Amino acid sequence: MKETTKKLLNYFLIGILAIIPIVVILQIIIFLKGMVSDLFSFVYGYADSYLLTSIFFVLSFVIVVFIGYKIVKTGRPWVITIFDHIIDRIPFLNTIYRVLKKVINMFSSHDQKIAKEVVYVEYPSPGIWVPAYVTNRYENMYVLFIPTSPNPTSGFTVIVEKSKVVMSAMDIEEATSFIVSVGVDYEKSPEMSNLR
Repeated sequence: MKETTKKLLNYFLIGILAIIPIVVILQIIIFLKGMVSDLFSFVYGYADSYLLTSIFFVLSFVIVVFIGYKIVKTGRPWVITIFDHIIDRIPFLNTIYRVLKKVINMFSSHDQKIAKEVVYVEYPSPGIWVPAYVTNRYENMYVLFIPTSPNPTSGFTVIVEKSKVVMSAMDIEEATSFIVSVGVDYEKSPEMSNLR
């Protein structure tokens, strides 16, 4: 009886772990659907016409695509520059906005080598190696963000000497996958031999 209960609990946990990614994706879809639905209701409440509401959404899509295109081709478009200038004059909001932009740029910038690097560092004590994102550097000092498993959005920010880090061939996506999967998805296992 005890062995059967143990097997049932084991199968249950395996089933839960298999379902978690599906549930997370469904939650994201439900969130986006709710957000779009609320926005649609809000716009329709003003326009009182499905045609005008649809035109609004199509125009919004075209504008966002155009902004993305301009950012890729020429840098920041003037609309974003004006918005940045306005937000920069509002206390408290300017700090939040600036930090959010830096974090988003860290993961999305195509031409920025820094903040695309993944390294290993001994943390929280010698002999324990964790992957970390290089977020900044000054001379021979590295600023690292050490994410925690399985939620890579939380973690620790530390400053270490360059000599204390071991470079990794992982990119940000691979490192994030490694962290979220609690080490199951680790395609750079030969790198472990460098961590001695």
